Amino acid sequence: MDRQTKIKLAGKLRRTQSNAEAIFWREVRGRLLAGFKFRRQVPIDKYIADFVCESIKLIVELDGHQHADAEKADMARTDVLKSKGYHVIRFWNHEVYDNLDGVIAEVLRVLEVASNREI
Repeated sequence: MDRQTKIKLAGKLRRTQSNAEAIFWREVRGRLLAGFKFRRQVPIDKYIADFVCESIKLIVELDGHQHADAEKADMARTDVLKSKGYHVIRFWNHEVYDNLDGVIAEVLRVLEVASNREI
């Protein structure tokens, strides 16, 4: 997929975000999470990452039921993103619905650890 196609797809994904993505985005947009800037649906290599904090090189992926049988593909995706210097953390959509405070606390913990050292 060429760069322009990925950019168009990223825009479409932003417009059609899942409920879990919308909930998470409300928590991190506009530097709301301890001043860290997040972007959503960011093209990186051959993938589009759900949420990215570039200053820390952190990617947050929210996975729905479609990922239940995609463990190998998700691991390959994570390996490529790691090879680009990113740290990847994943949450299931139901974790966002059932334990948003816990998800945000874990993201904040990783951000704070990473801001004091490189991941």
